[in-house]
Amino acid sequence: MSSLRARAFAQVDVFSTTPFHGNPVAVVLDADGIADSDMAAFARWTNLSETTFVLPPTTDAADYRLRIFTPGSELPFAGHPTLGSAHAWLEAGGIPRSTDEIMQECAAGLVKLRRTDSGLAFRAPATIRSGPIDEAQLSAFAAALGVERDAILSHQWVDNGPGWAAVELASAADVLALEPDFSADPHVMIGVLGRHEPGSPALYEVRGFASAVGVHEDPVTGSLNASLAQWLHREGRTPAKYTNTQGSRVARDGLIAIEVIEDEAWVGGPSTTCITGSVTI
Repeated sequence: MSSLRARAFAQVDVFSTTPFHGNPVAVVLDADGIADSDMAAFARWTNLSETTFVLPPTTDAADYRLRIFTPGSELPFAGHPTLGSAHAWLEAGGIPRSTDEIMQECAAGLVKLRRTDSGLAFRAPATIRSGPIDEAQLSAFAAALGVERDAILSHQWVDNGPGWAAVELASAADVLALEPDFSADPHVMIGVLGRHEPGSPALYEVRGFASAVGVHEDPVTGSLNASLAQWLHREGRTPAKYTNTQGSRVARDGLIAIEVIEDEAWVGGPSTTCITGSVTI
């Protein structure tokens, strides 16, 4: 057990211009000395999709180090916690080594962030698993999602740390209509995307199901949108800049800004601090 003391804390809403309509992340800004078991216990208690702990970096290349916990496990990388934690760190007086970028250290390595007109954006880390999903697994995914196998137009492993697989349906409406049941496979990390109608301000509707880490449906998912952007860009299916939406089925209005610069995908959006204070851990 770590010794109890008050630590600076913020709760940040990410990927929405309207507070309480994005995805919240709990950020413990002074986490040095907290035991792993206490980090995990606090993350279970907040019951948010992610809770983060900001620590001194272990390399001169980074501005700070981040540990990321879901209610069920620790993640090597996650998107909305990266954006929300960087936002909270800057608001708390953090000063980056570079005026042009912020460098986060996490279990997945170094993650670069930059400021954009819509808020902070992170450079998508490389995927550790890609390629098509085998037919047996794909059939299991279809059954869990409640769709026929033929309803899946394309598919890919898009794992950049959390374990994501992705399937594409014919439309955003099809994605929003899903009523998945993962009781037969409780270790799912699957993203589903479908195109919006022509003329829509957004290109894709995305949903992310993460029962493997204790989150049935994540409201807005930065890591998933990042690896989806890499997959779709490789196949030449997206413009250099576009927006995805996510969260409608869980009463959120997530807006994810994607930009590809020199074959690097950047994922960003607005962040708003909703709670500040201290937490005793």
